[in-house]
Amino acid sequence: VQLVESGGGLVQAGGSLRLSCAASGRTFSTGAVGWFRQAPGKEREFVAAITWSLGSTYYADSVKGRFTISRDNAKNTVYLQMNSLKPEDTAIYYCADNAAIVPVRTGPYAYWGQGTQVTVSS
Repeated sequence: VQLVESGGGLVQAGGSLRLSCAASGRTFSTGAVGWFRQAPGKEREFVAAITWSLGSTYYADSVKGRFTISRDNAKNTVYLQMNSLKPEDTAIYYCADNAAIVPVRTGPYAYWGQGTQVTVSS
């Protein structure tokens, strides 16, 4: 399985970005994709997740109401729409995939992308 993130960049506080996670290498009909982020000097944290089959969504409290996760099964791609961005959202964002049923907030996730940098200036 390969995961490729894109869409990161530099944005001012209050702005928006949409991250994409393009997946390949298996039939994406089971399991889930999660978005995680890691800021400098901090541990990696859960951001959001979506199941491939039903599209059930899960969010960290810190992003609920601002971020929206979605998927396009035909394109095997998961999106993270990030609105009302704050400087504290600055981090490297990673997507992760697991075909098995696992706790979406903690994993374990079997496959990870290389990450995309999101920087929010104040």
